[in-house]
Amino acid sequence: MPNLHIATLGIERIVPRMADMGVFIRLLSRSALGSPITQYTTHFRGPQKGGEMHIVLVDNGRSARLGMEEFWTSLKCIRCGACMNTCPVYRRSGGLSYGAVYSGPIGAIIDPTFNERKYSTLPFASTMNGSCTNVCPVKINIHEQLYKWRRVLAEHHELPFVKREIMHMAGKLMGQPTLYRTAINGTEVALSSLPRFVLYNWLNPWGKHRELPHPVKQTFHSWYKKNRLKDKKESKGGKA
Repeated sequence: MPNLHIATLGIERIVPRMADMGVFIRLLSRSALGSPITQYTTHFRGPQKGGEMHIVLVDNGRSARLGMEEFWTSLKCIRCGACMNTCPVYRRSGGLSYGAVYSGPIGAIIDPTFNERKYSTLPFASTMNGSCTNVCPVKINIHEQLYKWRRVLAEHHELPFVKREIMHMAGKLMGQPTLYRTAINGTEVALSSLPRFVLYNWLNPWGKHRELPHPVKQTFHSWYKKNRLKDKKESKGGKA
């Protein structure tokens, strides 16, 4: 083994005391795997005899993020992955679709601090259900920061033209129930009948990493209309 040991870590990884480390180790393991202790933890108290140990503290934009009033709490992340385990988007799309080292909900609020233009779409790849915030062991308000990032990116005009138009059309579509249900029925027909090369192309970048959902035989709305609404009408008719 060489006589030189070089360790690198982000400045947010430093804890005040040795006693605090035990708390974070248990917190990390329980949040990530549900286990009481980690599988392995390596401790270095100093360089070996006759050797050298160098600790490199990496900033890489962390100090700048610390000065962001609405986003600095993302530095509290202990990398447990709990937000990824609960996220419905991450579970279906996987980490590769985020295009960055930090993926999942926590990545969607960390990555834009490094490059707003490059990662401008990540805060919009969320259902805003808040599950990530609920399971976060260090109480980072992830879904609130996702919403705040959307506002910042819109104010900085970092939204791509295609993204803006898609969001505009989606708002129109979801604001009209009849049009929305018609589009859903059309999508089901397309998934079941169109050839693969039409569904998987450059217009569908997310299709590079996963299969599209299989078409359903009956939507919830059509089932409800057929069963529950019919029962309600019969019930009202009987009372009359």
